[in-house]
Amino acid sequence: MTNNLTGRIAVVTGASSGIGAATARRLAAEGAKVALLGRRKDRLEELAAEIGAQALAVEADVAVRQSVLDAAATVRAAFGPVDLVVANAGVMLAAPFESAQADEWDRMVGTNVNGLLYTGRAFIDDLLAAAGKGERADLVNVGSIGGHMVFPNYSVYTATKAAVAHLTRNMRAEFGPRGVRVKNIEPGLVSTELGDGMADQDQKAGLAEWRAGLETLVAGDIADAIAYAVAAPHRMNVAEMIVVPTQQG
Repeated sequence: MTNNLTGRIAVVTGASSGIGAATARRLAAEGAKVALLGRRKDRLEELAAEIGAQALAVEADVAVRQSVLDAAATVRAAFGPVDLVVANAGVMLAAPFESAQADEWDRMVGTNVNGLLYTGRAFIDDLLAAAGKGERADLVNVGSIGGHMVFPNYSVYTATKAAVAHLTRNMRAEFGPRGVRVKNIEPGLVSTELGDGMADQDQKAGLAEWRAGLETLVAGDIADAIAYAVAAPHRMNVAEMIVVPTQQG
């Protein structure tokens, strides 16, 4: 493995907490400059101050295309072209289908699907340029095991993650021959803020009980997996990686 990421320019969405924040810390620790994208400006600035001069806080909402385009311009002005993108921002809002709030569906589709599309499109030219020079170029989509499994009351969330899985496979077929490594990292149960915003309190309590019932992963475990995947030699793409707690199977 080429573990040193010195000289690489990375973008991490959803960087204000959880997997995104842990990934930003890990990539920076390996030598990359990291742009932190998210909606919570205060948290991004705190994390950037913690990481130091190689981090840049950029307020952005991935569900809004112009916001992502503006963020991309800000990143390039500060750090130059990007060669590593971690599209991590995600929303999980569970509810029975017949009582779910439609605005929660909109939020999940807007962030989990459109957000990946807007993020990938905003930076794909940079990634292709890096690949054209023979450098490593990575687009990492963070999915979920929910994209392959059935969880009652999570139908829309899991549908968005199934979209992530198939989108990634097709993007890999399109960009792999051109040197860009597109990959999908799919976590199982992780102790993060994901799900905290559920309107359905029964589902929220059920998620907490589910997490308490086994030794879950922590955000740093997924950050380690992402760091491993992007540090691979140029010839190798860790195309799909499922990372679950041992007890989850």
